[in-house]
Amino acid sequence: MAENQQSPTEKYTAYSYRKKMAYGVSPLYFFFTLFLLSSSLLAAGRFPAPIHLENLTSISFDEGYTQLFGGGNLMLLRQGKAVRISLDERTGAGFASNDLFLHGFFSASIKLPSDYAAGVVVAFYMSNVDVFEKNHDEVDFEFLGNIRGRDWRVQTNVYGNGSTGFGREERYGLWFDPTEDFHNYSILWSRNRIIFYIDRKPIREVVRTESMGGDFPSKPMSLYATIWDGSGWATAGGRYKVNYKYAPYAAEFAGLVLHGCAVDPIDRLSLCLQHESEVYEFVTITPEQRLAMRGLRKRHMSYSYCYDGKRYRTPPPECPAYVHESEEFEGAGSRSGYRRHHGKHRRHQASDE
Repeated sequence: MAENQQSPTEKYTAYSYRKKMAYGVSPLYFFFTLFLLSSSLLAAGRFPAPIHLENLTSISFDEGYTQLFGGGNLMLLRQGKAVRISLDERTGAGFASNDLFLHGFFSASIKLPSDYAAGVVVAFYMSNVDVFEKNHDEVDFEFLGNIRGRDWRVQTNVYGNGSTGFGREERYGLWFDPTEDFHNYSILWSRNRIIFYIDRKPIREVVRTESMGGDFPSKPMSLYATIWDGSGWATAGGRYKVNYKYAPYAAEFAGLVLHGCAVDPIDRLSLCLQHESEVYEFVTITPEQRLAMRGLRKRHMSYSYCYDGKRYRTPPPECPAYVHESEEFEGAGSRSGYRRHHGKHRRHQASDE
């Protein structure tokens, strides 16, 4: 079997093992300790100072990341400030943050492969499946390639506590060509909300509700970036496959920002003395940003689980009550009429959903 047809999970085995062995304790003990330390910080009155996202600085690859798989298909550029990952007939490639994080702001400027890219998936996401295999959390940006003459699409998704059977996908067309230049993609994750940004503009907000329960990501996660063969589902439900005569398909990442409450698997726990995880609670969407976000979603969102009446007879309780959106989607979930087949989805598995 060609390496690019193997599950990326197989390529992560050594990395996952190191993380699990580094913890050396049960997840229950880990989070009990985290709770006690967090409580002591609050009791001591050590409240975090506000942060300004626009002032956060990027780091080099070696300062925060490690290669997962791909061998020579991962190449460092610009003195390590940028990285190129590529897909060919042998393998894809990927990298991950050295630390796990409990909340934070995570960002990268990405340039996607040009020309024919059907079946190609580039992912920028957070996950902890390497540590919590059966109840992992995940926050995704997925970039889905297309045939020549048709645009890339971007999909966002959120899972919590292994809730992969309940999809929360949204899909958007981009208002620019993501192959011509770098564009910025960011995730803000706090205890009570997740915000997805494109070029610093919020495109989606997921607010934690009581009804979501454990479906809201709440355990420390690592940041990942991968490129892989998603021929089974990524383009028109698998109709168009990766064509390796156009390989290698290369995606470049720069402006890497890791700003969060780091949980080092070796140390087991970080006190986050300078940037406690609560600091991200103060980052919200302003009224002006919210108005712009609604306009952007009106023009560019092509699918939302919130309006997919075939999947959910009533909208899930965390879905916002945007009347204009629900009217436009008319219960089908998709403006175009095409609706992706929704099966069990795991970022670390190249499944043909």
